[in-house]
Amino acid sequence: MRLYKTITVFSTLLAVVAILGGFIVLDVATDRAQAAASDVSIGLALLGVALIACGAGAYAFSTRFRTAGMGNAKDDADEGSHNG
Repeated sequence: MRLYKTITVFSTLLAVVAILGGFIVLDVATDRAQAAASDVSIGLALLGVALIACGAGAYAFSTRFRTAGMGNAKDDADEGSHNG
């Protein structure tokens, strides 16, 4: 359980870093969105988009799975329904 939680935390952290890094690389490739279409570095732009996509995928999968000890706070049985 502890190993699973550690992997989940670090994969989420790496996903966030990949997304931020992707936006930074994309920003550099387009010269802060000021570059003309002919001046855009296609390789860096594709790398930035790939980092964003990989980070988003890793984040989606890392937050999807839970074990018995990783319940969601809204699923607690001791809270009453405040639905109207």
